[in-house]
Amino acid sequence: MRKTLLLNKDDVHENVQMPELISAIEDAFAAYESGDAQMPPKSYIDLPQYNGDFRSMPAYLDAGDWDAAGIKWVNVHPDNGDKFDLPTVMGTMIYSDPENAFPLALLDGTELTMLRTGAAAAVATDYLAVEDASSMGIIGAGVQSYTQLRAISEVRDIEEVVISDLDEERVADFIDAFEGEFDIRAGSIEEAAQCDVLSTVTPVESPIVPRDAVGDNTHINAMGADAEGKHELADEVLLDAKLVIDDHAQTTHSGEINVPYHEGVLSDDDIYGAIGEIVVGSKDGRTEDDGITVFDSTGLAIQDVAAAHVAYEHAIENDNGYAFDLLGLADE
Repeated sequence: MRKTLLLNKDDVHENVQMPELISAIEDAFAAYESGDAQMPPKSYIDLPQYNGDFRSMPAYLDAGDWDAAGIKWVNVHPDNGDKFDLPTVMGTMIYSDPENAFPLALLDGTELTMLRTGAAAAVATDYLAVEDASSMGIIGAGVQSYTQLRAISEVRDIEEVVISDLDEERVADFIDAFEGEFDIRAGSIEEAAQCDVLSTVTPVESPIVPRDAVGDNTHINAMGADAEGKHELADEVLLDAKLVIDDHAQTTHSGEINVPYHEGVLSDDDIYGAIGEIVVGSKDGRTEDDGITVFDSTGLAIQDVAAAHVAYEHAIENDNGYAFDLLGLADE
């Protein structure tokens, strides 16, 4: 009798090792570009009466050595903290066997999302940042900032870190977490943007990174925009950069480029290509002629499925999680 594995936040964190996850996310980008993945558009259920929404993200991918299928069910309810003492964003991942559809695992999708988002930035950084990148700026000291640093330090020898956030307590917590590993300090947006690699992880709707602040050869991971109207980088940054996206439909709808794209400031001609094209080699990553590079990441369902695959396989190996008879097969 097969059982479904329940993996909570700690289980997901323990069983998803960043180097392997980065490789799996790279495989997912390649599968998507090569036509070996199915990823229907993200669907939304808007609930204005509760000031919230639900989003569903299904996907299947065949990475060659393995294939995987699943769906993430995630919400955004900004009032949750004040009203219910709950997180604003919560996610649940259903991971299924593609061959017979058996629900292999139910996973905490929130931790999974944080880890795979960091890994996606690492893949882009590996292809687009200067080879000798040693400094990293992060704008926004929330939970995502931690996995950005963890992941990117796997692909570049990061020594100096500049963290910028209006919340001094969050900055202090971030510095405390990494003080023994990096030369880390608080700094301004301008100081962070001068680093070799910059990750922006804020929810702002008015750009906070001006063009003149960005270093001549800085690679930027624009990770914060995940809804219409959100926009972290000045239009001039995007127009002057080698601009790489994860998915055209998602980035033009809700990614970093969504505002200038719909205002006609930026067009398809300004987009260099998708990260999958670079991963499979149909387009070049960073070249000697490149200055600023930008990766506009909205987060793809194929990333969640790839991350769930890594978590599940190691949980089975390590005998982690709670196995239960979800389908009632023991009674048949």
